[in-house]
Amino acid sequence: MTPLLDAAGIWKSFHGQAVLHGVDLTVYPGQCLVLLGPSGSGKSTLLRCLNLLEPVSSGSIIFEGAEIADTPRKQIARVRQRIGMVFQNFELFAHMSALDNIALAPIRVKNVPPARAREQARALLDRVHLPEKADSFPDELSGGQQQRVAIARALAMEPSLMLFDEPTSALDPEMVGEVLAVMQELAETGMTSIVVTHEIGFARRAADEVVFMDAGVVAHRASTAQFFSDQVPERVGRFLNHMMA
Repeated sequence: MTPLLDAAGIWKSFHGQAVLHGVDLTVYPGQCLVLLGPSGSGKSTLLRCLNLLEPVSSGSIIFEGAEIADTPRKQIARVRQRIGMVFQNFELFAHMSALDNIALAPIRVKNVPPARAREQARALLDRVHLPEKADSFPDELSGGQQQRVAIARALAMEPSLMLFDEPTSALDPEMVGEVLAVMQELAETGMTSIVVTHEIGFARRAADEVVFMDAGVVAHRASTAQFFSDQVPERVGRFLNHMMA
């Protein structure tokens, strides 16, 4: 099978300090890949490089058969239409309803007729289990509901790859489950995704493969069953024991 995304030798430095040290990462269509690792290991930086929010210092990113690491600035927005990203913070427009937050980008970027964009937005609200919140504004929604609207907004651009950067880290504990349930449903329906998370239970349930990053490198990669077996490197075992303590 041809990879949907194939990153090779990704280095990223900030002010002369290397954060990523030659990272390789391959994702196949329909795969859910979970990135685990301690804070500061480079997971979020890697996602930002894959979405071209940060330029790589060196390396190659082949996405849908084309090199995107050297995409000219004026064409980056076109690439991002195909790579959706959900952040820790929801970044919804406070003055717009949930429906209009979702419909905005298709109307502005893809020139979708407003009526059609809003129809699609209603379908996406149903997909994230919020059909009754179409006319609600962000300050009328819980954190979990806002994050589900943010997921629907990313899906509205019909990306072929979704990136999730610790999407539950800013939520109260009782709201985490509702967001993870939507993400798991997306994975089960074949949405290709890369998820940075500390939610070990989600990784066990939804991931096809798990990647462990440490100090800016991919230290271990395995199928989910193998990753959570007793046969893992000592560093991975210590991390998992700490997370599940």
